[in-house]
Amino acid sequence: MSPGADLPLTAPAAERNKGPILTVLKRVLPARGLVLEIASGTGQHVVHFAQALPDLTWQPSDPDSELRASIRAWIAQTGVSNVRAPLDLDVCRQPWPIDAADAVVCINMIHIAPWTATTALMAGVSRLLPVSGVLLLYGPYRREGRHTAPSNEAFDRSLRSSNPDWGVRDLEAVAEAATSHGLALQDVIVMPANNLCVVFRLTMGTP
Repeated sequence: MSPGADLPLTAPAAERNKGPILTVLKRVLPARGLVLEIASGTGQHVVHFAQALPDLTWQPSDPDSELRASIRAWIAQTGVSNVRAPLDLDVCRQPWPIDAADAVVCINMIHIAPWTATTALMAGVSRLLPVSGVLLLYGPYRREGRHTAPSNEAFDRSLRSSNPDWGVRDLEAVAEAATSHGLALQDVIVMPANNLCVVFRLTMGTP
């Protein structure tokens, strides 16, 4: 990042969706414990969630150094005391720089990453969570091979034109990848702007 760059960064989509996602988190997260956020982006989400859920400790992460700087700036600006410094975590790079978490949140990552990131995410989460621990995903998905809205179809085309390894994923394929690592699909919640919250729980640890 260049000296003097404006921090913290702001993403309009994060500003729009942080409230609806928080409503779901209040329902599915444990009352206390450590929540790992994977691909935290600008940091808007994690500080918003931390302010509303002060009994949880939040661990943001992102592989992008500029975004980690933004996360640190959001933490400093808001003064939240229950958010740890962001980790340099790439789901495809082992080992992860964290050994355990009580829940994992991953927002808008798997469609802007290769499919190997989804399978690596499931493998890594299964090693971190306790039995019955929660993984929450948020983003656009196809269902039964079909897009849920024309806007998602257009978004998918745009993603794939930018990078052929990206794209809106089939929810069934994501659930199958999760199941192979002991994560059972618990709930699918329809969200604004044709997105979904997808909730998994770990049913068994990775051997």
